[in-house]
Amino acid sequence: MRFLATWLTPLVALLGYLFFWPTPIEPVSWQAPVAPGYVGAHAVNQGLAGLQTLPLPGDGHGPEAIEAWQGKLYTGLSSGDVVRVDAQGQVSTLLNTGGRPLGLAITPAGQMYVADAIKGLLHVNLLAPTPTAKVLLTKVDWPLTGDPIRYANAVAVDVRGHVWLTDASRRFGPAQFGGTFEASILDILEQSCTGRLLVMDPQTEVSRVALSGLCFPNGLVFSADAKSLFLSETGRFRVLKVDLARLSTTRSTQGMSTVPSLKNAFDQGAVSVLIDNLPGYPDNLTRGAEGRLWVGLTKPRSPIADHAAGMPWLRAMMLRLPRALWPVPPAYGHLIAFDETGRILADLQDPAGAYPETSAATELDGRLYVQSLNAPSLGWMPYPRTSP
Repeated sequence: MRFLATWLTPLVALLGYLFFWPTPIEPVSWQAPVAPGYVGAHAVNQGLAGLQTLPLPGDGHGPEAIEAWQGKLYTGLSSGDVVRVDAQGQVSTLLNTGGRPLGLAITPAGQMYVADAIKGLLHVNLLAPTPTAKVLLTKVDWPLTGDPIRYANAVAVDVRGHVWLTDASRRFGPAQFGGTFEASILDILEQSCTGRLLVMDPQTEVSRVALSGLCFPNGLVFSADAKSLFLSETGRFRVLKVDLARLSTTRSTQGMSTVPSLKNAFDQGAVSVLIDNLPGYPDNLTRGAEGRLWVGLTKPRSPIADHAAGMPWLRAMMLRLPRALWPVPPAYGHLIAFDETGRILADLQDPAGAYPETSAATELDGRLYVQSLNAPSLGWMPYPRTSP
């Protein structure tokens, strides 16, 4: 009996911990599509291997989004720095946001908007002698006044000058949950789909929720005719197409129940799926040359997480394990170019993941600059201006 008690007590304690210890997530049951694997248009290749690199200043890393303006590149780093890269490859620090700058958008007039995961939506006048970051938006005005933005992720500016922003999660903000990567893991494992698409009129600085019910909404890019907005829904492995005219007609000014959710926006034809069931988690979206659109897959699909989609208790249990045992897939470089019909134009991979967590790519002067969540440098490769 003494021997039985010796091993039974810690076993009961371990089981109690694995099944009942509180976790930050309240997992929702859902049905993950069967992962397609690396076949067909996404067959394994080495197209992204052997990138050339440019060092980044200071202790910053993770050029998560790269924007080109007047022949120069701009990107935000984990240190909070926003840096500029000139035509000779020289990298200089422009400013520090005090947070984690992710998505960037620059207008032809040199007005830069920054989606800072911690600070919110920021504005920078690149024409100023000493550019500084001004906080534009930390809360949403409609349908709830003072509704906080918890995870500003990607930003885009339309032809009217309206600023569109993804708020990736209403549940998990990087400031409260250990950083952008940690908060994204929690949100995607939970699958409560609280992400939103926001829009702000910069003249009045009034903001509203344009679309809700998204599963970690991420990258944004407009169609060539400016009538549609493409959006990567990271938590569901897909890229959506938003018909802006139809989306605006679903909006009412009465209350929260009338805010278009992804479900009713699908029903009303305001949203459709452009690319479905990708082999990884789509992140940023950018427009390249000759009609190409780029998306990066930051990680390949997790077979364990996919299998546990219908077992919320198992996903909660995963978070009670040491972090090294969380269902986080290994690094795998992957960029995809597609057109506005969803046709795949190019697929570039590095199975070794030497340049990790590829979030998208930016084309400039015959080069493809690779965006990354965690890389310690700026990666690039020559890329022809001819159609693949």
